[in-house]
Amino acid sequence: MELTFVSEELPDDEAFDAYSTAVMRVAERLSPSVASLRARNGGGSAVAITPDGFLLTSAHVVQRSRKVRASFTDGRELEAEVVGADPLSDLAVLRAHGDSLAAATLGDAERLRVGQLVVAIGNPHGFAGSVTAGVVSALGRSLPTRSGAATRWVDNVIQTDAALNPGNSGGALADGLGRVVGINTAVAGVGLGLAVPINESTWIGIAGGSRPLPPRVAARLGRHGGVEVVEVVDGSPAARAGLRPEDLILAVAGTPVEGVDDLLRTMSGELIGATVRLELLRGGRELAVDVVPVELQT
Repeated sequence: MELTFVSEELPDDEAFDAYSTAVMRVAERLSPSVASLRARNGGGSAVAITPDGFLLTSAHVVQRSRKVRASFTDGRELEAEVVGADPLSDLAVLRAHGDSLAAATLGDAERLRVGQLVVAIGNPHGFAGSVTAGVVSALGRSLPTRSGAATRWVDNVIQTDAALNPGNSGGALADGLGRVVGINTAVAGVGLGLAVPINESTWIGIAGGSRPLPPRVAARLGRHGGVEVVEVVDGSPAARAGLRPEDLILAVAGTPVEGVDDLLRTMSGELIGATVRLELLRGGRELAVDVVPVELQT
């Protein structure tokens, strides 16, 4: 008996489910905005955020580099300069020598929910324009970053199970509408990727670490730790307020802080431009200083 097989092409609305359609739309919309970077210490990715050449990437991708090459999916290869980098937030801004770039639309990481679809686009292992998809697997994670002797915990990091590999760093993490909600920064394990949220960050210009309180102070306050100031950035809000290395921060705007995570949680976007009172321990003496946080600029 002879069997005859008929191959019939399905229309798009039948061939693709809603998940596939969403991922394809994000890829079509966002891929032209994502560049592959070649830097001094390897490769990575970047996202065009303005048509006239400004790109956002991870600071560790362009570490020790002044100039990089950015390649786009339309075939253009542009030279770009590092115009600013902040290793303590692992973000950097580049300026490419080109115009009419496809600028990405920025979203709101504060609106993300666990289980929500996200799409990562970047340059893993040199494979430009690679697209992976997954979900937000956790929110509110903290990521340690270093710059010399200074250490900072980047708060509210986005955790995703979208596959990330070396080279994805600096690339886009987008929501289901193609809006960039994070910059991919680290591969923490199989099925465990991290992205720095795109939202503004409150900054006072210190690096520090958790430290136990002296017994006398701990007994009076009824808690055990504070945040020791290790470094104060010149010209920062903290410097203008008179903070010094070895100051021990006890509270922010009346909210006790026992560790770095507590301090970061108090630094919400609503504090930008406001006068905030810090309660300190300096040389065994308690005092208060007023600081005006600003938006973190790279």
